[in-house]
Amino acid sequence: MVSIPETTITSSDSRRPIPLIGLGTASATESTDELKDVVIKAIKVGYRHFDTATLYGSEKPLGEAIKEAFRFGLIKSRAELFMTTKLWCDSTKGHLVVPAIN
Repeated sequence: MVSIPETTITSSDSRRPIPLIGLGTASATESTDELKDVVIKAIKVGYRHFDTATLYGSEKPLGEAIKEAFRFGLIKSRAELFMTTKLWCDSTKGHLVVPAIN
């Protein structure tokens, strides 16, 4: 497994490590199965930070890959992973925020 450097983020009540290198999924919208395979391989070699967005169309296959990684025993807990996503510009009006996050 590759050792990926981390830093620590602090919120009002906790501290959590975040990997400084993550796998971006923006260009992975062509094949759901291909993205799942790439994410599983990335987890195998040590990636724990994944970047996604609704616009990319990668959130669902990323989630499916993580589910498989649990099943394969590659990770034991969701707490081992760090996800970065975005609230897109067209979803920033008050009534649109919660549905976009869900």
